[in-house]
Amino acid sequence: MTPTITAFERSPDRGRGLARDMRVRWALEEVGQPYDVRLVSFGEMTQPAHLALHPFGQIPTFEAGDLVLFESGAIVLHLAERHDGLLPKDGNARARAIAWMFAALNTVEPPIVEREQAPYVEGDRPWHKERQPLLEGRIRERLGQLASRLGDADWLDGAFSAGDLMMVMVLRRTDGMALLEDFPTLAAYVARGEARPAYRRAFAAQHEVFAASAPAGNRP
Repeated sequence: MTPTITAFERSPDRGRGLARDMRVRWALEEVGQPYDVRLVSFGEMTQPAHLALHPFGQIPTFEAGDLVLFESGAIVLHLAERHDGLLPKDGNARARAIAWMFAALNTVEPPIVEREQAPYVEGDRPWHKERQPLLEGRIRERLGQLASRLGDADWLDGAFSAGDLMMVMVLRRTDGMALLEDFPTLAAYVARGEARPAYRRAFAAQHEVFAASAPAGNRP
């Protein structure tokens, strides 16, 4: 059965592969699972049909038969548990890979998203500029801890896993913040993820949607 995922009809990331459907696309490509994509507009995301799939009106969603999932982490974990290639066979290593998935989403991503959203939600407040060093300091603390743990290894815990997939995608959200350049081992880690053939296929598929919807003058 070919699953269907939802993605932005016009992604606000301007084709940079930062939208969360990219995580699911990459996982599907890694495990060799064909999939369909249903594009939704921002207006459609607030309608009952989409809210029945995602109660918070976001993307991505995942539909396969009578199974409907939302939340990119849950979808990637579902795929990793049912296909070879994203979780180790060894039980302990498997548990650690899942722990890294949670770490990416619960520990590393929140301060990055807070900094990313700050200009939009509080940019007109008088204290906004003074708060930026605090927000970036929180990210740098997490990046430093992650870099120390990664060391000179290629991946977080042995072979590439769903934990690395989620962590690379989370770190990519620092794009434009000039933060990873201070952590060369993490920059190299992200580059290794981006070099994987499955990632490149997923990125090309997502970017194609943006390129088809954007006027030529607005393409990156």
